[in-house]
Amino acid sequence: MIDGTEEDHEFGLEDDSSAVIAAVGRQIKLWREEAGLRAAELGLIIGYSENLVYKVEGGRRIPKPEFLGKTDAAVGANGKVSAMKKDVEEARYPRKVRDLAKLEAEAVELGAYAGVVIHGLLQTEEYARALYAQRRPAYTEDDIERLVAARMARQVVFDRRPAPLLTFVQEEATLRRRTGGRMVLRRQLEHLLELSQLRHVEIQVMPMDADEHAGLGGSHQVLKLKDGKTVGHNEVQLISGLITDPRQVQILEMRYNLIRSQALTPRLSRELIEKLLGET
Repeated sequence: MIDGTEEDHEFGLEDDSSAVIAAVGRQIKLWREEAGLRAAELGLIIGYSENLVYKVEGGRRIPKPEFLGKTDAAVGANGKVSAMKKDVEEARYPRKVRDLAKLEAEAVELGAYAGVVIHGLLQTEEYARALYAQRRPAYTEDDIERLVAARMARQVVFDRRPAPLLTFVQEEATLRRRTGGRMVLRRQLEHLLELSQLRHVEIQVMPMDADEHAGLGGSHQVLKLKDGKTVGHNEVQLISGLITDPRQVQILEMRYNLIRSQALTPRLSRELIEKLLGET
């Protein structure tokens, strides 16, 4: 079964972190008023606009660590505002992203098939931003900033030591679609080539003219964890879910292995990406 299947938390971004950010904003406002400062005065002292101060206090913008640190000093909070940095850092990202990032941090092996867009772990910041800008209903600029930051933060998995084995199969169409425009796609293809040079990363392409394709059921990933367990993860329209039922995980793992066998080899995939880069 799918554990914790729920409406996609990217839509509206209403999750448990909203209450944390609102509480932090109220505390900052109370400390500012206690110090006898107007929002414009605090902004001038810490180097931020009055409008941004109001947004943070209203829970509409997530403060960065330096904002909290400078505010702490400006209002004389003696570390009480700075102490909220850890809570804010955890709340910076939507819950489902935090949960997925925790799984990725525990994985010794991760395999992912992406059939619609470039997989999130492989995306450049510009590509991710272009994707979120196209979502409907439309996100606010603040939402987009938060989501892009969350996606980029997950990519620390590439720097983990000991390094996990990371394998990806990308549908060829995702490498041809000019999401964000020609230059965004060019940088994305260059990024894929850079990542493919890492010894613990393998990127394969499922060609559009493939006669056999075990991934027509949709994008998914399989994660093998440190404790020996294997879990799956599916993400489709409005639904994001962790799959833990052994039988269903076994099916996903079987499909992913077939997909890899049907896709181009890593070497041929790299050659195709280089060809597409030259044509873009």
